[in-house]
Amino acid sequence: MWANRYKGISKKKLSFDLVNEPFQREDPNDQHSPGGSVDMVDYRRVAEAALDTIKSVKKSRLVIADGNGGGGIAMPELADLELAQSCRGYHPFPISHYKAGWVYKDPSTVPPVDWPLTQGERVLDIDNIREYYAPWKALIDQGVGVHCGECGCYNETPHEVFLSWFGDVLTVLKENGIGFGIWEFSGAFGVMNSGRKDVEYEDWYGEKLDRKFLELLRAQI
Repeated sequence: MWANRYKGISKKKLSFDLVNEPFQREDPNDQHSPGGSVDMVDYRRVAEAALDTIKSVKKSRLVIADGNGGGGIAMPELADLELAQSCRGYHPFPISHYKAGWVYKDPSTVPPVDWPLTQGERVLDIDNIREYYAPWKALIDQGVGVHCGECGCYNETPHEVFLSWFGDVLTVLKENGIGFGIWEFSGAFGVMNSGRKDVEYEDWYGEKLDRKFLELLRAQI
């Protein structure tokens, strides 16, 4: 249906993303229940069927598969298909989703964060981010197109921690030739109107602009 409806629109203006952040929970009605990756046999079966249908309508259409496990896990199992793959820029999650209510049942119990992030005897820093994206770089080396479909940070993360961490994320994406899109432009993760309490916003035509965030993005272009 969608492939036919939009077949007249150029591939430069429209692509298809098959499933947003595939993730399988033990209890689909409880967003806090444990979960993990979708079965790859099922994922491939659905992806192939959708890809064949879309390509039968417009052969040149770009089709993208989000990484497994909510977008973060590269899928070499699909590397032989005419699919690009989409990663995420939320690693490590305790930084990007600090005190997020849809992640933690009781956000008030979440311990403070810094960057680099210490977890027990382990320290997460830019080298850990490089390790995280290594499977995605391996896909690129196989000729698979990869982009980061979402990246950013919730407004409860201290602003300076966010900027320090996100600068490293963007650096690693650039090192690997991975383009990115932020989540979101305006809102709790955004360049505008993020609702942070530790930012001196600029007025931009009535919107609250996070200038430091904007300049961090511009430095990577």
